[in-house]
Amino acid sequence: MYNFNKIIDRKNTDSLKYDCAKKYGFPPDVIPLWVADMDFQTPPQVVKALKKCARHAIFGYSEPDDAYYATVQNWFLKRFAFKSQREWIVKTAGIVFSLAASIKAFTKPGDAVLIQTPVYHPFHSLITMNKRKLVKNSLINSNGAYSIDFDDFEKKIVENKVKLFLLCSPHNPVGRVWTKQELKKMADICLKRGVLVMSDEIHCDFIYKGFKHTVFANLGEKHLKNCAIFTAPSKTFNLAGLQASNVFIADEILRNKFKTELEKTGYEQLNVMGLTACRAAYKYGHSWVRELNAYLEKNLDYIKKYLKANIPQIKLTDPQGTYLIWLDFNALGLGQNGLRRLTVDKAGLWLSNGKIFGAEGRGFFRMNIACPLRTIKTALERLKTAIDAK
Repeated sequence: MYNFNKIIDRKNTDSLKYDCAKKYGFPPDVIPLWVADMDFQTPPQVVKALKKCARHAIFGYSEPDDAYYATVQNWFLKRFAFKSQREWIVKTAGIVFSLAASIKAFTKPGDAVLIQTPVYHPFHSLITMNKRKLVKNSLINSNGAYSIDFDDFEKKIVENKVKLFLLCSPHNPVGRVWTKQELKKMADICLKRGVLVMSDEIHCDFIYKGFKHTVFANLGEKHLKNCAIFTAPSKTFNLAGLQASNVFIADEILRNKFKTELEKTGYEQLNVMGLTACRAAYKYGHSWVRELNAYLEKNLDYIKKYLKANIPQIKLTDPQGTYLIWLDFNALGLGQNGLRRLTVDKAGLWLSNGKIFGAEGRGFFRMNIACPLRTIKTALERLKTAIDAK
């Protein structure tokens, strides 16, 4: 049994989440529930492996052995029935970095790249800052239930001559776990229209009961050859600071283009701690992830009941995956400035403002629930008090 109730003081650890409130314009006593890292310590087996590496005390250039790749492959085989080959894996220094490399590898300046908004905000900036054309296929929000507008999806691809599609699966921030049928429909359109698919699956290990994650590459041989799958242990095991990820690219031509783009950055080798942590996490972390997901389910259940009983004005988009929840504050009628005063000045909460995920996110906030339940309770009580007093 792992103790996810333990409160760990993360202040004064150079934590982006806890030590940068002033830098970002928030009061020092704010409860940070914004950036997607957890307040849980990584599994003890990972800590043990890192300690062993530190005791060796030589941190030279590192290249993992075959066991590393086999461990990564086995994780995805056991959890998602994704059977891969060793040569498909390209290790990289993080998914955002990798997505940027893929945009440069597979498109030219001026080419159109499609995203589904509201979506993880670096998707927007990676496209525009690399001088590609940003094309949006807005998700349909029907009373808090999100779905894909397939007609608009294909229309936008055709009208804009889209070359690349950045898929967020499971979806951040709305928490959708796309069905195999939904993925297949998008995959068929992309194949028909000559669009490559870059599937960000970093949240794939956080799936709630009744739902199932489908690796995009498992849709069939023709789709396997038309995609790249972006994975990392960083969200699952709280290892973001160690910057290690693994990209699966089955097609040799695509893989070589991607690797060439990595070579241009001069950043091809990972740090030894990241490699060590990744291997240990995927080798020993199965039971830890099971218990973690069960704990997150309890946090989510508490939030649902609390909002319904105490703050019915705030509508929760019922998540199917991820440890991020999408909250609709629009019924309060406060506007952006009013919502800032409510959540920050009165409630003392640091949430991710929905507008950063696209225009569709105005009036929404994203909240990270990967923390001890006591933190959740305090945050919700603060929010209720602030709303009752407004």
